[in-house]
Amino acid sequence: MTPQGTGTGTIVGSLRAVDGKAVVRMEDDFDTDAKDLWSAVTDPQRLARWVAQVDGDLRLGGSFQATFTSGWEGPGRVDVCEPPRRLVVTMSPGQDDQTVIEVELVPADDQTRLILEERGLPLNEAAAHGAGWQAHVEDLAAHLAGRPAADWQTRWAELTPTYREQQDRLG
Repeated sequence: MTPQGTGTGTIVGSLRAVDGKAVVRMEDDFDTDAKDLWSAVTDPQRLARWVAQVDGDLRLGGSFQATFTSGWEGPGRVDVCEPPRRLVVTMSPGQDDQTVIEVELVPADDQTRLILEERGLPLNEAAAHGAGWQAHVEDLAAHLAGRPAADWQTRWAELTPTYREQQDRLG
């Protein structure tokens, strides 16, 4: 069984507004155990294969620097680290563009569900982030399957119109 949604044209993300800010949520199932998926979302060498170059202190309370495939660069802080289930990081802590990224892994039979949320985004940037996170999750699926990542910019451009429709419904 292949991961649901990833690489099939299916939208695995949703957008919502909370207190005047956008929340991007991705949910997808992967044919791997929680330990392997946890490694893929926390090991710098594996992160670099699907989402970002990450350098620094990746322990609880530690600070790091990230350079995402999308081109965004900035600081982050590890706020919660509960292996192999839950990770919460704050990006650009204390800055105007601060967001919180939370990853939860939920084992289910022979698969593990990834639930990823980025909170605190400007409403007018929700579509861009939704398309971006879906492209990243699809690249995670490729990494786990031993395939190369797709061209991130091309996939982002393909997904943006669908996420823009969701953003328009946010108000």
